Amino acid sequence: MHFNSVISAVLAAASIILPLVGAHTVMTTIFVDGINQGDGVCIRMNNDAKTANFYINPITSPDIACGIQGEIGCSRVCPTKASSTLTFSFREEPSNPNSPPLDPSHKGPAAVYMKKVASATASNNAAGDGWFKIWESVYDESVRKWGTEKMIDNDGHISVIIPSDIEGGYYLVRTELLALHAASQGDPQFYVGCAQLFVVSNGTARPSTVRIGEGTYDLSMKGLTYNIYETPLALPYPMYGPAVYEAGDDEGSGMDASSPGVVSTPTATALASSVVATGVPGDERRDVLVQTEGLKPKNCVFVNGNWCGLEVPDYNDQNSCWEASDNCWRQNDDCWNKTQPTGFNNCQIWSDQKCKVIQGQCKEDNPTGPPNKGFDFTPKWPSLKGSMKVFTTRRQWRMGKWVD
Repeated sequence: MHFNSVISAVLAAASIILPLVGAHTVMTTIFVDGINQGDGVCIRMNNDAKTANFYINPITSPDIACGIQGEIGCSRVCPTKASSTLTFSFREEPSNPNSPPLDPSHKGPAAVYMKKVASATASNNAAGDGWFKIWESVYDESVRKWGTEKMIDNDGHISVIIPSDIEGGYYLVRTELLALHAASQGDPQFYVGCAQLFVVSNGTARPSTVRIGEGTYDLSMKGLTYNIYETPLALPYPMYGPAVYEAGDDEGSGMDASSPGVVSTPTATALASSVVATGVPGDERRDVLVQTEGLKPKNCVFVNGNWCGLEVPDYNDQNSCWEASDNCWRQNDDCWNKTQPTGFNNCQIWSDQKCKVIQGQCKEDNPTGPPNKGFDFTPKWPSLKGSMKVFTTRRQWRMGKWVD
């Protein structure tokens, strides 16, 4: 094993397994219609394991849009469709899939926003105008629970439905949890994260949008200094931000699972490789946009977050074998250098099951390979533990009043 690879592995492992002081939470994984897209896949994540789960401080920071390093586009974009159910998974410790999602004391509302962008993989497109809210869960008086408590009860998962009538194309989706345990002392804690999506849709709706970025939130907003310890609670909770966008009444403006050419459980291949033509009155047909960026590379044999390990070149003698071995170890270094806090274990799998195997072959006479050429040995991603049920507050705060 190359010396640089050893150093990379040791440093990365040390940074990830260090105890997370004052553990909070981070959005680590998304599911599309119940299908796990993989830890860290399509997610813009703070690569510093020691601070990846921290809240935004100060709340006036531009990081409020997509979190620390949230302006840096990642290489993968997850395919979805209008009316798809998105499920987000949260953890206190990003590298530990069995970690609890959030300390129960961190009570408060939750919300999810979307923003249409020209390119999901481009950087510097998070903060600013263009955001619209698609879901929120505030305080549910019927069960006396906040949105964060419902998330915890659901094994750390929140599910939302992509509006059926929005335009197709590239989007950022933003999760926002607000912990109010210290808000009355002037310390509201926002935990935000963003993922990159491509939405297949023949809808035309363009929801009204708001700006999220530097200065969007401040302590003059009543909901950000709310006292959750007051008895009785001062209800209704003064929810901040815009109203939740709801799809229009035109049932034909969006795309549902029964639309021609749309699969009920989308995969990258099914949604990204075909143009979907939808039936409309008369002989007119309109082609839906096709995803061209953020796809899994065809020669990718191992996925670790937004990093892909590519198959090494063929070899049939020791010289070409050692060249392939060098290729594998260079990719190993790249994996450790680019790994997200969710991906420590997977870089080790690439090293053990790919590079070391090839290296062993190179010590034999007349080696040929690579072994199991083209086989994707990415570990199977676990099934969804929690429910996909979309929970929300029974009554919503709209235009200064509660509505059912």
